[in-house]
Amino acid sequence: MNTLTSVRIDKWLWAARFFKTRGAATEAVAGGKVTLNGDPAKPARAVQVGDTVEVRLPPYTWTVQVTGLGERRGSAAVAATLFTETDE
Repeated sequence: MNTLTSVRIDKWLWAARFFKTRGAATEAVAGGKVTLNGDPAKPARAVQVGDTVEVRLPPYTWTVQVTGLGERRGSAAVAATLFTETDE
C-alpha cells in the first residue's frame, strides 16, 4: 500500500515519465523549467496530492494536477495515474 504523503519533485517528475532520467528532471527543475503551485521549484521541494505542477519544455507546456505519488519509475500505465492534465 502506498503510504507516501510527499515526494521530491525531481523523483515525481521522473516517476510520472516527464523525463527519461532523474538527472534530467533535476536539471530541468534547477533550470527554472518547473513550477509548483505557481512558484519556482527546487529539486528537493516536496510534491503532495492536489498540487499543481507546470513543466515547460519548448515547444510544449504541461500543467498537471498531482493525483498520486511515486518514487519509482513504473510502466506508462502506472505513470498516467500520478497526474491529470488541466484544461490549459
